[in-house]
Amino acid sequence: MKAPVPADADGGDEASKPANRYRIEALAKGLDVLRLFDESTTSLKLREICDRTGIPMPTAFRVVATLEEEGFIERSTDGSLQPGVAVLTLGSAALRGSSLVQLSEQPLRHLAEQTGETVNLGVLRGDEVLYLARLRNQDLVTANIQVGSTLPAPYTSMGKLLLSYLSPDELRETLARHVFRADAGPNAAGSVDELEQRLAPIRAQGYAVQDEEVAAGLRSVSVPVFGRDPRPVAAINIAVATTRHDLASLRGPLLERLRATADDISVRLRAA
Repeated sequence: MKAPVPADADGGDEASKPANRYRIEALAKGLDVLRLFDESTTSLKLREICDRTGIPMPTAFRVVATLEEEGFIERSTDGSLQPGVAVLTLGSAALRGSSLVQLSEQPLRHLAEQTGETVNLGVLRGDEVLYLARLRNQDLVTANIQVGSTLPAPYTSMGKLLLSYLSPDELRETLARHVFRADAGPNAAGSVDELEQRLAPIRAQGYAVQDEEVAAGLRSVSVPVFGRDPRPVAAINIAVATTRHDLASLRGPLLERLRATADDISVRLRAA
């Protein structure tokens, strides 16, 4: 006999409903649950989901049960929950169908061949950078970053570059729930105030550098990719080992090639 589903404690208060009459609140809650999972959070208990989303336990029970039935969440033997195969399939399809990824593929491949270094394409998603393309130099020893991975934006060159285009209010809102991690690289910013100081010159100079902020032994330089809007739609970077390139090298020939590649991608996007 199946266990009874707890009654919904959400209430039906009309005043609590969003202004958009087309919004499906149950769907929004399901998406909130799925967004909890990332590189650093691969599994959660139901109580943790409630605590992090603010969704009442009865509602969370129903949302998770639905996601589990549809294959978007899987339950392990200890009862913890993790993303299911359906999420991976959906994410891969989205990336394959992205015009940004398709139009960037050839220029990024050419850049990787020119430099012999790891090349990435990423977009800002909240306080994280989502990696949409990655051509890796096998000599680069880093965390297991791949297409679909996310990293905290304040520590990455692509993240800092994209954050620099936000207004002060937007930046504060984006980072309102960000926790500055003690396990980041040795040169990582430790607070919003420190990060803001680092972001200040980035937009004017047109590039961002990451110097052992993601992890020890890793540097990168990033530039924006533009579509038809004044804000960048994405960023690309070149990631290198500190043993092969100093900061002067990043700001020299590598930056020149990176900028040329970004210009190429931007032209393709505007023409699409």
